[in-house]
Amino acid sequence: MFEIIGTVKKVFEEQTFGSGFNKREFVLTIESGKFPQDIKFECVKDKVGLVAALKPGAKAKVFFDLRGREWKESYFVNLNAWKIEPLGANTPDAPMSDDDGAPLVEPPGETVQDDVPF
Repeated sequence: MFEIIGTVKKVFEEQTFGSGFNKREFVLTIESGKFPQDIKFECVKDKVGLVAALKPGAKAKVFFDLRGREWKESYFVNLNAWKIEPLGANTPDAPMSDDDGAPLVEPPGETVQDDVPF
């Protein structure tokens, strides 16, 4: 199991094949050193619906497995996404902010204990 955070670059249409197999692909841009990397993931069968919530430009955390296969002496690798968490203003991973968008020093309703006597 792997996970990665990036920005959605592209979402492809769902593909359905004659055998009844279906998949939907999307590309996530990952900040990796000097050059960003565009990584293509796929969701298959009952996981295809996960892609519907993705919008280009949005940040997301993707949980995925590596899948490999051989076909006519060629080898292929797929990144099979099985869970997608949108990241943004209403997610636990985003910094908390007040109504003006300024970061909060402490979570609302919690008292900060200072050792300062004044």
